Amino acid sequence: MVLLGGAIAGAQLAGTHFENKFTSGDVPSQRALDILQRRFPAEAGDQAQVVLETASPVTDPANRAAIGQLAARLAALPDVAGVASPFSPGNEFQVAPDRHIAYLTVTFTTASYRLPKAAVEAVIHTAQGAARPGTVVALGGGPISAVVGASPGPAEGIGVWAAMVIMLAAFGSVVAMGLPIAIALIGLAIGVAVEELTTHFLVVPVFSPELAVMMGLGVGIDYALLIVTRYRQHLGEGAEPEPAAVLALEQAGRAVLVAGGTVVISLLGLLLIGQPYMIGISVGAIVAVVLVLAGSLTLLPALLGFAGRSIERLSIRRASFGAQVPTARSLWVRWSRTIQRHPWRAAVGSVAVLVVVAIPMFSMRLAFSDAGNDPTSLTTRQAYDLVAKGFGPGFNGPLLVAVSMDGPSQRAVVERLASAIAATRGVAAVAPPRFDATERAAVITAIPTTSPQSAATQDLVRHLRSAVIPEALGHSGVVAEVGGETAAGIDGASYLSDRLPLVIGVVIAVSFLLLCSMFRSLAIPLKAAVMNLLSIGAAYGVIVAVFQWGWLGSVFAIGRTSPIDPWIPVVMFTVLFGLSMDYEVFLLSRIAERWRETQDNSLAVADGLARTGRVITAAAAIMIFVFGSFVVKDPLHILKVFGLGLAAAILIDATVVRMVLVPAVMELVGRANWWFPRWLDRVLPRVAAEPIPVGVPAVGVAAGSADAPP
Repeated sequence: MVLLGGAIAGAQLAGTHFENKFTSGDVPSQRALDILQRRFPAEAGDQAQVVLETASPVTDPANRAAIGQLAARLAALPDVAGVASPFSPGNEFQVAPDRHIAYLTVTFTTASYRLPKAAVEAVIHTAQGAARPGTVVALGGGPISAVVGASPGPAEGIGVWAAMVIMLAAFGSVVAMGLPIAIALIGLAIGVAVEELTTHFLVVPVFSPELAVMMGLGVGIDYALLIVTRYRQHLGEGAEPEPAAVLALEQAGRAVLVAGGTVVISLLGLLLIGQPYMIGISVGAIVAVVLVLAGSLTLLPALLGFAGRSIERLSIRRASFGAQVPTARSLWVRWSRTIQRHPWRAAVGSVAVLVVVAIPMFSMRLAFSDAGNDPTSLTTRQAYDLVAKGFGPGFNGPLLVAVSMDGPSQRAVVERLASAIAATRGVAAVAPPRFDATERAAVITAIPTTSPQSAATQDLVRHLRSAVIPEALGHSGVVAEVGGETAAGIDGASYLSDRLPLVIGVVIAVSFLLLCSMFRSLAIPLKAAVMNLLSIGAAYGVIVAVFQWGWLGSVFAIGRTSPIDPWIPVVMFTVLFGLSMDYEVFLLSRIAERWRETQDNSLAVADGLARTGRVITAAAAIMIFVFGSFVVKDPLHILKVFGLGLAAAILIDATVVRMVLVPAVMELVGRANWWFPRWLDRVLPRVAAEPIPVGVPAVGVAAGSADAPP
């Protein structure tokens, strides 16, 4: 509690500094920005659009005067480098053909993440002050989105209430239900406070706390649930409270510690991306997981000591969930035996389901979603719709071609480049080149015909870079790079796509070695890796089908289809691989425990599934509701995508994979599940998810032949 109070007080005193600083290293858009910062600083800052729709034509004298006055007021504000009025020479394209919509371009002195919030708010307040009867004003662009973006909805509360109902139904006791909730909330409160402190020395995106909340609530409740279940089981078997708490921590606590370790290892994979904002996301999620894990292993046993046998008080039914021992008539034993009688059918059928659900994944298109996916109540969405209505969707994502020259003698080359870009298919308009005072740099603004998130816009940027610009420049020595927010998003998507295989490979390799060390088996880690990839692939398929294809869009309140934000598959993989390993550890630790006792593979699988099936189902249901609540209630588009992907993956993993595919495959493999070469047994350190009784041989090392399957 002291830590909780200290963390929250520190966060309140220090404040927060969340920032959406998405960079991608040495890519063309970054080189374009470097040219602008070095030779054309007035054009290096991010831009915002002030969009006006008037009842009478904007070209009427009264409207022209009002827009001119607004431009002058905006240009005088702090951190504003310049304002391009639609009535300035060369900016005629900023007036829509119907003459009822026009926009001003406000260029700030620096990037959005560096701008003081007050500076952007001053622009918003000044622009909205120009609204009057007959004139609608809306603002869009990166700087505006950073300040007025949709705030998270009440998803966390819905997830907590759902978890309470599920655990009350599972435990049958209000006290037993309350302990895991309390542990998760305390650990999560400390974690969010610590993450707020990290914003002062790490780049932490504004949506990172919500991701941490997803992770903290899900794993925190699950970890405490496992320990409380074991504690109540030992009480039901006649143990006194103190020994029961010790045994629960010795047994379930080990599995929880290893499971938490696998989640942290997976999240550390984000560091391989090499981007500051990915480090911020990773650290935020890791802090949440570590703190709820620490609460489950330290604070929870102390609370169990206070609760004693009173943990069964305020029960809604007589039966004790924790004390139930599986029998031959148990639902989960009968289910396991049914799967074991038809292992091939179960294995082939479940794999077929996973493959079918994963099929949409192969058409996944990665791109940063634009403001067209914002809630309609936001000014950014209103500005987007007005611009698309008056000019076309491409005006929402102009391309900035930054040109570096040797001097005025190359001015004709730049003008030839502007003409070549204007003649390119997919370009709606091109502004005349703007030269700096020394004519050693120029900026060409090109407007695509398609929206920033469109695949056609991606193709246009690639075509400009690979064909149009090289042909127009020839061997002149002029350097031109395509930049701007839209091009930067395209580069970011490409960069993350290239790094995803590395993250997947390293996380799988490390997790494979961890499971080998834990279960002293080769088949089990290999099976776990393959099954986790199948369930994650199915989750990718679900988000593509819903958000990119538009299936069930009305059910999930998806107003507009969109590509998948490129950071989502990377983060989803690391999170889901860790969470899937959680269930793998919970299930296999019980199976391994029974294998050591009986040396009977079929019996070990049946008993392990019977002892964990109900707990895993309850834990999965909690995570599904926690993650799913972000889909139903949260207005942030990216959190809807992330929440649905996680919820779908947990549902698939806890049902098709853990309850069908795992027992089927383990039955088919038989005693070879536990084969482990003796030379590898000597090399790898031993990590036990369950205490190994004295005198019991290590799992997988057969008596007699060391390297042959038992």
